[in-house]
Amino acid sequence: MLKLENISKVYKGKKKAVNNISLEIKKGEFICFIGPSGCGKTTTMKMINRLIEPSEGAIYINGENILEKDPVDLRRQIGYVIQQIGLFPHMTIYENMMLVPKLLKWSENEKRERAEELLKLVDMDPEFLDRYPNELSGGQQQRIGVLRALASNPPLILMDEPFGALDPITRDALQEEFKNLQRTLDKTIVFVTHDMDEAIKLADRIVILKGGEIVQVGTPDEILRNPVNAFVEEFIGKDRMLQTLPDVELVQQIMNTMPISITLEKTLSQAIALMREKRVDSLLVVDGQNLLKGFVDVETINEKRKVATSISDVMNTSIFSVQQTSLIRDVVQKILKQGYKNVPVVDHKKHLVGIVTRSTLVDIVYDNIWGEEELEVLEKE
Repeated sequence: MLKLENISKVYKGKKKAVNNISLEIKKGEFICFIGPSGCGKTTTMKMINRLIEPSEGAIYINGENILEKDPVDLRRQIGYVIQQIGLFPHMTIYENMMLVPKLLKWSENEKRERAEELLKLVDMDPEFLDRYPNELSGGQQQRIGVLRALASNPPLILMDEPFGALDPITRDALQEEFKNLQRTLDKTIVFVTHDMDEAIKLADRIVILKGGEIVQVGTPDEILRNPVNAFVEEFIGKDRMLQTLPDVELVQQIMNTMPISITLEKTLSQAIALMREKRVDSLLVVDGQNLLKGFVDVETINEKRKVATSISDVMNTSIFSVQQTSLIRDVVQKILKQGYKNVPVVDHKKHLVGIVTRSTLVDIVYDNIWGEEELEVLEKE
C-alpha cells in the first residue's frame, strides 16, 4: 500500500535528518514511528504527504510515485491528525469536519450524511455538529480532529502525537476507541509517538529510529522479546518485558466471566447490601441492556448518601475498560504499574462480559517468570 524507498532528507549544512530509509507498509496496517527526540520520525512521516520534500529516494502509494503528483491533490487524499488538533475556532464542528469534502465538491446531503455517520462511530450525538470547538472538551475536540481526517474516507491516515496533550484518562479512552475504529474501518495508519506504551498498545508493527535511521522493525511482541541491540533494550525499558506472556495473549483467556454489577435504578441501600454479600468495596454499573456505564464504591456512597438515593446519583463514569479480544499486554501496565484494582471487559458493543483483576494478572506474571518448579525451589530456600 505504502512504500518508502531509500528516502533521505538533507538540510542546509549537509545535516541528514533522515538517512536512506526503506519500509513497506501493507493495507490496513497500524505502524508506529518512535525514537528519541531528533531521530527523524516526524520528518519521515511528513515526507509521506510532502509537507517536507525528500532530498533523495521515492515514495509510492498503491504503486504510484507521490513525488510525481500535485502535492495539494495528494494531501486531500491523505488524512492528517496533529497534537494541536487544529480546529478552526470560528467554524462549527460540522464545517471543521467537512473541510476536505467541501474542497472535493461533495453535495450538502453527502456532507451532512457523512458527518452524522462519523459522529456515531465515536458515540457523539449529531447535535454536536452545530457547536463550536470552544464548547467541547479536549477529548471531544481530539475526536473531531480524528473524524475530520476520516471525512473523505482516505485509505491512508498520518497522525503526529495526536493524544500527547490529553490527560491520562482521556488519552487511554481515545487510544482504545481509535484502535477499535481503525480495525473496523481497515485504514492504514502511520502514527508518530514518543511514548513506548502507546506504541505497544496501538501498533501492528513498531519502527524504532535513531539518528535518522531505522534500528528495528517488528511487532510489539517481537521487539519486546528480541530487542536487536542495547539501544533498543534500553529504549523500551526492561520492565516492559513483563508484558510478554508466552502462553496467554487475549483478555478473554483470563477474565472472570461473572463480574459483580448493579443496575442504574437500584438504591444505595441495595448497592451496600450487594457489596456486603459479595465482600467487595465497589460495583460495576450497567443499564438494562447490560451496557457498562461506570462504577460505584463504598467511599462515594458514604460521602453522598444524605443527598443521593439511586446509583445514578453517585456513579463514577470515568472508567477504563478493555475488549475481550484485547491483548493482555494492554492491561498489564494499567493494573500492575498504575494501581488499578481491576479492569472491566466489554464486547464490541460495550456490553459487560467480564473482569480482569490484579490478583489474576499477578499470578500469570509470576507463573511465566518463574514457573511452578522455580517457585518450589524458592519456597524450600
